[in-house]
Amino acid sequence: MHLLFATSIIPDGTLGSGYEIANAAIIDALDRAGVRVTVLGFVWPGKKPADPDNAIVMGEVDVKTDGAPFLRKLRWLGKAVLTGLTFASVKLRVVTRETLRGEIDKAGPFDAYVLNAATLAGAFEGVFDGRPTLYVAHNVEYRSAEENSQAARGALQRLIYKREARFLQALEERLCRKARFVFTLAEEDSKVLGVEGRSAVLPLVTRPTPPVVARPREIEYAAALIGSWTWQPNRIGLDWFLEQVAPHLPADFTVRIAGTVPSGLMSNRPNIRFVGRVPSAEDFVVRAKVVPLISRAGTGVQLKTIETFELGLPSVATTSSLRGIGYRPTNCTVADDPQKFAEALKRAAAGAPEDVDGAQFHARQLRALDAAIRRGLATVGYHESEAAA
Repeated sequence: MHLLFATSIIPDGTLGSGYEIANAAIIDALDRAGVRVTVLGFVWPGKKPADPDNAIVMGEVDVKTDGAPFLRKLRWLGKAVLTGLTFASVKLRVVTRETLRGEIDKAGPFDAYVLNAATLAGAFEGVFDGRPTLYVAHNVEYRSAEENSQAARGALQRLIYKREARFLQALEERLCRKARFVFTLAEEDSKVLGVEGRSAVLPLVTRPTPPVVARPREIEYAAALIGSWTWQPNRIGLDWFLEQVAPHLPADFTVRIAGTVPSGLMSNRPNIRFVGRVPSAEDFVVRAKVVPLISRAGTGVQLKTIETFELGLPSVATTSSLRGIGYRPTNCTVADDPQKFAEALKRAAAGAPEDVDGAQFHARQLRALDAAIRRGLATVGYHESEAAA
């Protein structure tokens, strides 16, 4: 079986975001199932596909909104209004539909298409209608846009998110309706999208093999947070932590926050420090006594939660941070109240709970991921015998 995996950004091996980590995990699972996978999409400027022999590169794009020049944002918005596309999809309209179709025809034939999230599929609707499709819903995108609108700090931004939510809801309904089978990253998303009975949850991993953590660990700070804080759902969680949790932490409770942050975001507390991008996310978090998992919005699954559990690190998590997680390690404490969250962080930093072996969590996730992938593939003609061939 030959599948076309259509995605906005082709994995380049760096795994710099949760989206890219999820894509790599899903593609690896398809490979383990014994199918041939050709990945179609764009690459970040200056990047190359991790597997160039099985990739169709449509060009380079920089789709980040935060940090983009104002005129570029204005062009994106104007083009979205004129074309009736979502703000996210219009960024990929740098090639024509005819060019895209020609590249697909040259690389085929394909037995089915895997439409990875709504962005590329929404930018080129109709191009992927010629074959059976599997749709991967990383999130319920319109729900995230609604939450972003509620948290927006300006009237224009709020209006843009409201428009995005309206268009995304209609787009996701069409993609789910056309798909033979839908993969989600959380059970709740299947219910919201109305695809129960023809969907499966993909329990993700952040790497093909479990990480090896040297113990005892070398501790440098009490807590470590890392993420793409320019992404609005992540920013909502970080604002909650800084504004509501941090005031309950003692002055000697050191917090380090890594990752890209929006301009102007800071903390006036001396125990909290932003450290920017770090060479290794794993090396950064294992130097903390405890990992706060602070999601307060969004849908889908939190890859930071999965990585923390794979590493076996003590954590304190909000309920939202555990979306899509079927098994919670014993050293993860759940708290949604800010003061209780801070108290749990202090207990964990004091040594209770301790590290656990994350290999068991990784093995559970991998087995369930492979089973879900095979279930979806069966709906487009895949047979178990192909994996052994």
